[in-house]
This record gives sequence, structure tokens and C-alpha cells, in this order.
Amino acid sequence: MCNQKIYDLIDSYRDQYVSMLRRWVQVPSVKGEAEDGAPFGRDVRRMLDMAMVDAETLGFMTGAYDGYACDIRLGDSDDEIAVLGHLDVVPAGDGWNRPPFGAEMDNGRVYGRGTGDDKGPSLCALFAMKAIRDAGIPLRRSVRLILGCDEESGWEDMDWYTAHTDMPAMGFSPDASFPVINTEKSMLGFELRADTDDTGLKILRLETGERTNVIPGECEALLAGGDDLIAKVAAYAVKTGLPYTAEKTDGGILVHAAGIPGHSAYPQSARNAIGMMLNLLKELGVTGPVRTLADAVGIEYNGASLGCACSDDVSGALTCNIGILRIKDGHLFATLDYRCPITSDLDALQKATADHLPGIRVTCTKVTPPHHVPADSELVTALLSAYHEETGLDAYPMSTGGGTYAKVLKQGVAFGAGFPDDVDLAHQANEYVEIDKMILTIKIYANALIRLIAE
Repeated sequence: MCNQKIYDLIDSYRDQYVSMLRRWVQVPSVKGEAEDGAPFGRDVRRMLDMAMVDAETLGFMTGAYDGYACDIRLGDSDDEIAVLGHLDVVPAGDGWNRPPFGAEMDNGRVYGRGTGDDKGPSLCALFAMKAIRDAGIPLRRSVRLILGCDEESGWEDMDWYTAHTDMPAMGFSPDASFPVINTEKSMLGFELRADTDDTGLKILRLETGERTNVIPGECEALLAGGDDLIAKVAAYAVKTGLPYTAEKTDGGILVHAAGIPGHSAYPQSARNAIGMMLNLLKELGVTGPVRTLADAVGIEYNGASLGCACSDDVSGALTCNIGILRIKDGHLFATLDYRCPITSDLDALQKATADHLPGIRVTCTKVTPPHHVPADSELVTALLSAYHEETGLDAYPMSTGGGTYAKVLKQGVAFGAGFPDDVDLAHQANEYVEIDKMILTIKIYANALIRLIAE
């Protein structure tokens, strides 16, 4: 569907794309304290302004929406295809061996938080639009690239955007994986609160996690005890084969669990350090709500001990992540994040969760319904054809536990930019993209958009 002129144009954009991506990644656009004109903090607003200026430099008209989002348009038809990306990122987290916002280049890669989720793919969509425009391809539909600023948190950006302008019915989000994700699981979020019990092991302080949708890779707890406690931790490390350490400090025994960070939608590729710590605390004799949490969650990610394990053929199994745990001054606070099969009973899952956590106050804070677009729709068939034509790889629809802006659209899917053989680095340390694959992604997006919008 792409002609040689399109390919040549995209190849010529390579240095410009890389330069722009590196500048974008160097902005630490993590949600911060709201200010006038910056509802998600100063850095996120700085990133939004940079994106609009760069799009205008490329020759596009932009629309601004009070610091919540912007849009970039190609064509003048009222019949539009939407592409929805985001400019905000999750906190850097632990485990990096290079600056998380340094945008360093090495061996054909750009490293940094947001390279793959979602600044790099969003820029791919922008440069695909540029190639279509520069090639002079006649259009029957328009494209609207919408860049939000709160995807990693509460999606207030999309609430604001849809309240202040219309939203196209059909499109895709470049915020997941190829070939096409046409099914997204439903989501449940919980906050857990309790008063701790000091009759067993005494926890002086435990504060881990920043986002409920991130699997923490490190967890530390300060415990009351002596050398015997250090010996028990060492014995448990040997017993489990997991990386636990303990050392004596002036304030108590500092215990550390080293997990593997990741995205809460994909726990099978990570190891939750909070879950590791809960299991260790159980071994050391903790009682009360912490013991309850260890029994019901621990390092499980299928919800079985919470009475919530379920699956279906379309979307797979339920996953559960404990993303935040804070224990201090006799109080416990924690969060749970479920990604649920599209056929699951969300009310029953909420009840089961509360029933399996006696002594803990459970509040459901998030209910997101599932999303599905038929595999034989115009959108899905066009995207699958574009992916296959540009890569030669098998093209098929998939489901995910991840939540993307695709849900905002009546007919929305996630389309790239991770390839089947890529290591999933979303929300993980040392996130990077390969430049060659980003250039290929621009070609895939150009092919897909041409199928959907060209005369």
C-alpha cells in the first residue's frame, strides 16, 4: 500500500525522528502537583508544549486543551480516524544502569523512560502523518493524532478532551503491541486499609510502591529485632532461592527484597518485591492484617487465594498486582490492581476480595468495563493487512490486560509498537527502543493510515 516515495521519505526522517525522540524523553513527564494551566504538573505541561511546538515545526496545525491534551490534524474531512497516544510516563523506579531521562544512544537504541511507552510510538504516528502529507496522497478521511497527559494515572485528560470537543468513532492507540489488540480486559482497583497488630513481628516502617499499575522491583522494611532475625532472613533466602538481605542499623533490622519490576498487566514477566516481602514477613511471624495480606496475596498473581481466579478463551486469565504497600505508625495501606477476563462478574470479584481479607477495610476505587472490536471490522482488517505487508509476519488479533486509550473510541484498538519478539520493558528499568524498529513502525502506521484514509 505504501509506494517507494513514502518509504524514501520515511527513511529520510530518521535523524529528525531520533533527535525529537531524545528531546522528548529528556523531559521527566511524571504526574506532579497541579498548577494553573498545568493540571498534571509542570513537567507534563512542558512536555505537552514541546510536542505542540514540534508538530507545528513539522507543518501541522495543533489544538490545545488547557494543559490536558493536544491534537494534531491531517486533512480537512469531518470523517476522521483517531490515533491516541500519551506524553506522560510512570516514575523511573529502581534498577536502572543509565540515567532514566538521559535518552542515551547505544548500539542502535535510545534508552529512557517513555521511549516505548509511549513517546516513541506517538512520534511514529506523527511522522507517518508527515510522510502521507509530504507524498501528496489524496485523502477521503482525516487523521487526528490526540496526545494525552494522564494515561498512566486517572485518564482525566480524556475526560476533559471529550467534554470539550468531539471524538472520532474509530482509530487506534500506539501503546501496546503488534499485530493488533482488539480485546482489552476489564479492570478493578482496590485500596486496602487496616490497623496493624504488634503482638507478633514488629514492623517499624515499610513504604514501597508509587503506582498501583507498576510491579515494584525493590522493597525494604525496617523491623524490630536482633542478630537472630538476620539469621532467619538469610535462611529464608536459601530456602526460597530468592534475593533477600538483612542488616543491622541504628533504627532496627533493615530487610531488603529484590524483585523484577514490570507492568501490572503482565505479572508473568516480573517478580513483585512487595509479594516477596509479605511472604518473608509471614515466615518471620507477622500477625494481623499483614499476615492476612500475605496469605491472600503474597507473590500470587492469579487471584486464587483471594477467591478470584478465573479465565476465558477470548481474554485469558485474571491477573492481580499489589502495587503499593505502606506500613507506618500502626497503620496499613495497600492497593490491588486486577485485570479481569471480559466474561467475568465484576460484582462477584469485588465481594470475593472483601470476603478473603477479613480485618481489612476494602474499597473499590476503579471499575473499567472490557472493550472489544470484532476481528472482521474495517479497522482491524486494515491494520492487520498493513502489519503483514510491511513485516511479512503472521497477523492476528490478540487480547491484553493492559488498558489503552483505545477504550475511549467506539471502535478502538491498540496497534503497536512492540513486536512479538521484543522484551516487554513498559514500566521497567532500562526501557529502550530500537531505532530500526521505530522506522519500520512509521512505515506500518503509514501503510495502515493510507488504507483507512486515502482516496
